[in-house]
Amino acid sequence: MASENGGAAFVFLYVLMTLLVGLPVMLAEFTLGRGSGRSPVQALAHYGGRRWRPLGALFVVTGFTILAYYSVISGWAVRYAVEGVVSGFTADASARFGEVSEGWDAVGWHLGFMAVTTFVVSGGVRAGIERASIILMPALGLLIVGLAIYASTLDGASAGYAYYFQTDFSEIMDLDVAKDAAGQAFFSLSLGMGTMLTYASYLSREQDLPEEAALIAVSDFGVALVAGLVIFPLLFALGLQGEVIGGGTGTLGALFVVLPHAFATMGAAGVVVGGTFMVALAMAALTSAMSLLEVVVASAVDGLGWSRPKAAWISGAAIALVGIPAALDIGVLDLMDSVGGQFFLLAGGLGLSLFVGWVMEDPVGEIGETRGGGFGAWRFLLRWIVPSILVVMAYYSGQDSLAKLAALLG
Repeated sequence: MASENGGAAFVFLYVLMTLLVGLPVMLAEFTLGRGSGRSPVQALAHYGGRRWRPLGALFVVTGFTILAYYSVISGWAVRYAVEGVVSGFTADASARFGEVSEGWDAVGWHLGFMAVTTFVVSGGVRAGIERASIILMPALGLLIVGLAIYASTLDGASAGYAYYFQTDFSEIMDLDVAKDAAGQAFFSLSLGMGTMLTYASYLSREQDLPEEAALIAVSDFGVALVAGLVIFPLLFALGLQGEVIGGGTGTLGALFVVLPHAFATMGAAGVVVGGTFMVALAMAALTSAMSLLEVVVASAVDGLGWSRPKAAWISGAAIALVGIPAALDIGVLDLMDSVGGQFFLLAGGLGLSLFVGWVMEDPVGEIGETRGGGFGAWRFLLRWIVPSILVVMAYYSGQDSLAKLAALLG
């Protein structure tokens, strides 16, 4: 995303969107979730009555939609990880991506990934999601840090760092860049899809919600920052920056065409570095997918009274089925990403900020009475600043989604 949007300009806007919009919305989700102890639909009804249930339903639909196509991309990541570790990467990475990204093979890897995700989530929050995350997240962190250290030793890495950290302020004024930064902040922080609301429903009253929100935001940005310290030095060291920066490859092209081509040119080192990178990518994909599915499963358990295994396997099967068109046609995947991964997220965040800012009776008190009046600024942000930003961002995201729909149909 940074490579498509001016490097450091995008990173700057991403941090700004996280502080001005992401953190306030995350704290709003935490407040609703812990206060109600319910899943999104029931939580909104708990505080706002039945007329607010559609907003909770939007969160569930968003998580469902994102996971349907995200699982397809995750299936690619797992396939590349297996191939990278076993046999390395082919020099004709573009042709290989064409073979991998569409068709019934892609469907098979998508279904396999959804099966693994569903199996983990069916085990519950503590026995399934937490147990997997305790292993996967530290391993992911170690792999990314190791890759960043390796990338720093390459000739030409300094040019990658320069692009990553030197801001072109003209890009900051570009609404498309701001829209992408807002969407990325929401996506990476799992906002606007009910994930944080759902997880917060399992928290005790003793948990410090502002501290948790700040910790998550800092951790999330830290991982993203270090990932950039891997990718940009690698691209510049191998002379491939032109294929990504302004090259029209897009995010998926950078991940599954340019980087595999780079790994293939590195010889034996490429098998180790590339295999490690793709394994890390697959780990990140699995932990994100577990969170997305948990929203749908918790809503089915809470609203329909299903057992967790039943909710997990029925939800997982439905999501897998909806994702098949995205596995068969990358144009469908791109449209689903635009609608679910940006417009729905921003619209959900907008609705949530308005609800907590104007409708919920005492959200500051729900955080903790000892906080006093200092969190009046938080509610001010939710009432005025956050909606103002998200209305503009959602409008431009909606325009982008309509353009992609027209292209797909036309």
